[in-house]
Amino acid sequence: MPQIIVSACLAGIKCRYDGNANLIEEIRELVESGKAIPLCPEVMGGLPTPRKSCEIIKEDNELKIVNTEGEDCTKVFQEGAQKTAAIAKIVGAEYAILKQRSPSCGYGKIYDGTFSGKIIPGKGFTATLLEEQGVKIFTEENFEEINK
Repeated sequence: MPQIIVSACLAGIKCRYDGNANLIEEIRELVESGKAIPLCPEVMGGLPTPRKSCEIIKEDNELKIVNTEGEDCTKVFQEGAQKTAAIAKIVGAEYAILKQRSPSCGYGKIYDGTFSGKIIPGKGFTATLLEEQGVKIFTEENFEEINK
């Protein structure tokens, strides 16, 4: 089975912005069996756990990531995405299972940048970079489709 990158929170690692995890037992089992590597791009970029919630906004025709205080966190998210993509390349990851709606890992669905809970079509920074380097992206909603 090819190597898989997974959002660390899905494997039960408490690295979400609120200090919690989004454990999915089957994903944790992939990590425990050595088939997947858990990574948190936000932590790898230098953000603490817990941290202020962040969302993607479009400003001056450019995508940025800001927190609930309006602080620009774009560079940290870019750095985390680059580190995650570099690791994926080194290990030869063909797949990634990423946390839906995250400004890093979101794939297909992200929050709209208003911190109102509204979801729109889109991709997080890490998901975009991984996809650009040929990694096939899945989420916690469809990861069972890997190898079908």
